[in-house]
Amino acid sequence: MHQAELDGLIKKFDNESNFRDLKGVLKWLVTITCVVLSVFHIYTAGFGLLNEISHRTVHMAFIMGLLFIVFPRRPPKHLRVNAVLSLVYGAFYLLIAYQLVSALDGMIPAWWGWGIYGFALLMSISALPIAALEGRNKPSWIDWPLMLAGAGFSAYLVIFFKDIFIVNIGFPKSFDYLMGGIAIMLVIEGARRTMGESLSIIGVLALLYAMFGTQMPGMMAHRGYDIIRLVEHLYLGTEGIYGIAIGVVATYVFHFVLFGVLAQASGLGQLFIELATVVAGRYAGGPAKVSVVSSGFFGMISGSPVANTVTTGAFTIPMMKKYGFSARFAAATEAASSCGGQVTPPIMGASAFVMSEMLGVPYNELILIAIIPAAFHYLATLCMVHFEARRLNLKGMPADQIPQLGNVLARHWHQVIPLVVMVTLLMMQFTPFLAAFWGIILTITCSYIPLILRPLGFLRLDHKSVLTPKRLVAALEEGSKQSIAITAACACVGFLLGVTTLTGLGFKFSGAIVGLAVEFGTTLSAFIPFDLITTDSLTLFIALILVALACILMGAGIPTTPTYIILAAIVAPALDDFGIALLASHFFIFYYGVLADVTPPVALAAYAGAGISGSEPMATGVTAFRLSMGKVLVPFMFIYAPSLLFLDFTWTEFILAMISGITCIVALSAAYIGFFSAPLSRLEKTVLSLAGLSLVAHNPWFLAISGALVVLILGRNYRIGHYQQPTAIEVKGV
Repeated sequence: MHQAELDGLIKKFDNESNFRDLKGVLKWLVTITCVVLSVFHIYTAGFGLLNEISHRTVHMAFIMGLLFIVFPRRPPKHLRVNAVLSLVYGAFYLLIAYQLVSALDGMIPAWWGWGIYGFALLMSISALPIAALEGRNKPSWIDWPLMLAGAGFSAYLVIFFKDIFIVNIGFPKSFDYLMGGIAIMLVIEGARRTMGESLSIIGVLALLYAMFGTQMPGMMAHRGYDIIRLVEHLYLGTEGIYGIAIGVVATYVFHFVLFGVLAQASGLGQLFIELATVVAGRYAGGPAKVSVVSSGFFGMISGSPVANTVTTGAFTIPMMKKYGFSARFAAATEAASSCGGQVTPPIMGASAFVMSEMLGVPYNELILIAIIPAAFHYLATLCMVHFEARRLNLKGMPADQIPQLGNVLARHWHQVIPLVVMVTLLMMQFTPFLAAFWGIILTITCSYIPLILRPLGFLRLDHKSVLTPKRLVAALEEGSKQSIAITAACACVGFLLGVTTLTGLGFKFSGAIVGLAVEFGTTLSAFIPFDLITTDSLTLFIALILVALACILMGAGIPTTPTYIILAAIVAPALDDFGIALLASHFFIFYYGVLADVTPPVALAAYAGAGISGSEPMATGVTAFRLSMGKVLVPFMFIYAPSLLFLDFTWTEFILAMISGITCIVALSAAYIGFFSAPLSRLEKTVLSLAGLSLVAHNPWFLAISGALVVLILGRNYRIGHYQQPTAIEVKGV
C-alpha cells in the first residue's frame, strides 16, 4: 500500500489522528503554534515546570485553540441517531447557559446573559449534522469563534492568575463563572470532535447527575449541586478540567508522545523491524513472529495501537500472507501484537503515567512490575502463531531475506542511544519528564552522527534518518497534534473525576458490584458439591467477571487512557472490598481497558489491520481478541498470584505462578488453534481449555490435576506428531 493509503487508514480508524489537511498561511500558523507548544514542553521538562495551575492552563490554552482548527467536525454516519444526539447536546448547552444566567441574576449586566445564551446557541448549531459546517480541509465559519473561546477560557486563568488564585481565592467574580460555563461547553464539544460520542456523552451524563442528584433513584441519589458549585469545582480548582488527568498529560504524556514521534522519524521503527526479523524470521511462520516481536518493540515508543498496526503492518501483513497465513490471521496477529505495546515497558502508553500519579508509585517501579504480565501476553500470541504455522506446515523466511545482526547494528547503533539513556534515567528514579527531555535531545543530536562520522569512513550508518530542520519541524508539529485528542479526552474525564469526588459516585457503583457479586456467589455456592470452592472465592471470581465486563464495555470506542481514568474512579474501588492490593486492582482494569482496541464491535486496531490485509473486519476483530488471550487471562493470574506483580513476593509462590501461567497459556493456545505437534481432537481441545482455565486460579490442587492432564494430552500429541510427517493443511485461520 502507498503511504497516502496508510495515512488514510490511520485517519479512518484512529480518531486521534484525524487531522485536517490544511494549506497555505493557515497551515504555517498551525505549524508555528505546534512547534512553539513542543518547544515550551521541552524547555520546561529540562529547566523546570511552571506552578501546577499555570502549567496546565498554558497547555490547555494551546491545545483547545488548536483543536477546532486541526480537527474537522465528525461527519454523521447514522443521520437519525446523530440528529437526536445533536439535540441532546444542544439542550445541554442551553441548560448550562440557563443555569448560569439564573444563578447570576442581578449580579451581571443583561448583555452578559444574552452573550452566554448566544454562545450556547452557537455551540448547539455546531453540534447539528449540517454538511456546510464540516470543513474537511479548512475550517468553516463556526470553527473560528470556537477556536478563540477554546484558547480564551484557559488563557483567562493565565492572565488573571494572581487575582483568581491568590488575591480573591474563594471569592470568584461573576465573569469567572461565565468563563467556567463556556469552558464546560467547549470541553464537551472538544471531546466529541476528537473522540466521538461515547466519551462526550459520559461527560454530559456526569454533569447532569451532579446537577439533578435529588431526582436520582435509590442509592444513586445525592444532595445535588448547582452550576455555581460545579464551576468552582471543575473550572476554578484542580479537581475537574485541570485535574490530575490534564496534569499528567501536560507533564509526562506530551513528552513521551513527542519522543515517540521523533524516534520514529529518526528510523528507530525500522531498526525494530530489522531486529525482529533477525530474532524470529528464521523460525516456523517467521513473518508472523516478526510481526509479534516488531510490534512489541515499536509499541514501546508508540502510544497508538492503530498507528502501530498500520506502521508495522504495512510491512508484516503482506509478508505473512505471502508465506501462507490467511489474510484474517495476518491482520489479527498484527493488531493483537500492536495493542500489547500499551502494556509493555518502558513507556506503556499514557495510562501508566496516570497510574503512577494516582497511586503514588514511582514510574521505575511500574516498569518492573509490568514485565511479567507483558511477557505472558506476548508468549500467548507467539504460541498461537507458532502452532498455526506448524498446523499449516509453514517454514521460516529464506536466509537471504534475513539481515545479519552485525550489519543491522552497524547501520543503526546510534539510534538506540536515546532509548537506552532514557530507560536508564527512569530506572535511576529521575522524573519521567526529565528522562523524556534527554531522550528527545539525544534523538535529535544522535540523528546527526552519520553526517559527523561520514568523513571518517563510517559509510554503513543510516544516513536517511537525519532530523534535518524540515523533518524536525514536521516531527515537533506532529507531536503537538498527537497530543490534542488525549488532552481533550482527559479534560472531559476530569468532569467525571470531579463529579465522583463531589457525589461519591465511585463508592456507589462499587457497592452495586459488590452486592451483585455476593448475591450471585451465595446462590451459586449452594449448587457446588463437597465445598470444592468456598463462597468467598466464588464471590471474588464473580466480582472480577463483572469488573472485567464493565471495563470492556467502557473501553468500547474510548481510548485507553480516559478509559483507565474512568474505571479507576468508579470501578476499581469495588475490588478494594475483597482485600485486593490497590496496585493489582488498577493493573486489572488497565489490562481490560486496553482490550477495547481488539474487542468487537469496536476493535479499531483490528479493523485497521483488516484494511491492509483485505479481510472481513468483524471476523478479524474476533480472531484478534482470541490472539490477545494473554491480556484476557493475565489480570486474573496476578489477582490470584500477586507475586507476578512482585506484591507479597515469595519465591515459592512466584515459581508456582510462573509454571501455572506458562502451562495455562500453552494449553489454551494449543486448544484454540487445534494443533500442538499434530491435530487435536475435539475432546482434547475441550479438556485442554478447561484445564488451562482452571490453572488461572493458582490453586495447588488445580495445578497438580490440571497440569497433569495438560502434560498427558500434549505429551501424547507430541509423540504422534513426532512420528508423523507433517503435511500442509488448508489455510483457514483461527
